[in-house]
Amino acid sequence: MENLMLLWQSTGFYSIQPGQTLMMAVGFLLLYLAIKKGFEPLLLLPIGFGAVLSNIPVAGMSEEGGLLYYLYFGIKTGLFPLLIFMGVGAMTDFGPMLGNPKTLFLGAAAQFGIFATLLGALALNLVPGMEFTMKDAAAIAIIGGADGPTAIYVASKLAPDLLGAIAVAAYSYMALVPLIQPPIMRALTTEQERLIEMEQLRIVSKTEKIAFPLMLLLLTALLLPSAAPLVGMFCFGNLMNTCGVVERLSKTAQNELINIVTIFLGLSVGSKLSADAFLKYETLGILALGAIAFCIGTAAGVIMAKIMNKFSKTPINPLIGAAGVSAVPMAARVANKLGLESNPHNFLLMHAMGPNVAGVIGSAVAAGILLSLVH
Repeated sequence: MENLMLLWQSTGFYSIQPGQTLMMAVGFLLLYLAIKKGFEPLLLLPIGFGAVLSNIPVAGMSEEGGLLYYLYFGIKTGLFPLLIFMGVGAMTDFGPMLGNPKTLFLGAAAQFGIFATLLGALALNLVPGMEFTMKDAAAIAIIGGADGPTAIYVASKLAPDLLGAIAVAAYSYMALVPLIQPPIMRALTTEQERLIEMEQLRIVSKTEKIAFPLMLLLLTALLLPSAAPLVGMFCFGNLMNTCGVVERLSKTAQNELINIVTIFLGLSVGSKLSADAFLKYETLGILALGAIAFCIGTAAGVIMAKIMNKFSKTPINPLIGAAGVSAVPMAARVANKLGLESNPHNFLLMHAMGPNVAGVIGSAVAAGILLSLVH
């Protein structure tokens, strides 16, 4: 009888706490959204599974000596987000942005959500129970860029204790782009504006595509060294793709490497969804601020496009301004879908990829600014 009692006490059923049960339910919810709804499955699935693993009592998966504990080293050092950026760079085509350089302003405008949320996070300190430092506020603000790897990178440097909530918020809102953005885009544009057809982009030469990442790296490294790791890996990946002489390396960065790192990164983020780290009053504030930041970034991009259209010699459809957030290529697809709803012949995808790529650069630069000012 005593042996049976000892056996029962060694099980997870005996040791499980209500908070662990709740966080395992959150993990299963993320799995449901990934599998059933198709919301960012490449990341929500490993994050959700990591959340379940980290909350299994007694197993110690995220404690010292556990698998998730060692995988988290890749996030703690910033290695995983940087490798993800290299893979994203290898899959990125700067052609649409270089074909219409004005779209850089749209990517920059969409970053307004980041800095607006920085002030919002500090303002939450007025709410009883909320307490965010300047570093915490800066890490939370990056959610507004809708750039998961950048949000994780900044959080790992400035607020590692908030990493789980920030990562889940960033990737959840990225996954919800098709639901969040369209109402904002319709509310800020008229039917006539959504009907605007844009001129065909000029053909960008291979020389331009090779020179741009090198120029971007040099400018970033000299003006904002703290952004050099993110922008540097992004430019390196892009250069491997555009130069045409290291096709094997480019394909590895686009496929095998980024897939392996994505698995490890997702499980590592999930390990921070343990009950003791996630179930805090501040988590609700982070999730709310993330939603507000994303909405502000979307609205700022659309408004900037409307302003630019007033002064541009060539027409600009304001819908592409919403693609200024860094959710590549989902935000561009949403802009294209809304354009086709108004005009079946209005194909905006390539035009929207310009601000979409610019948004990736903009969020990395914004992260560099925050790291320089706060870190």
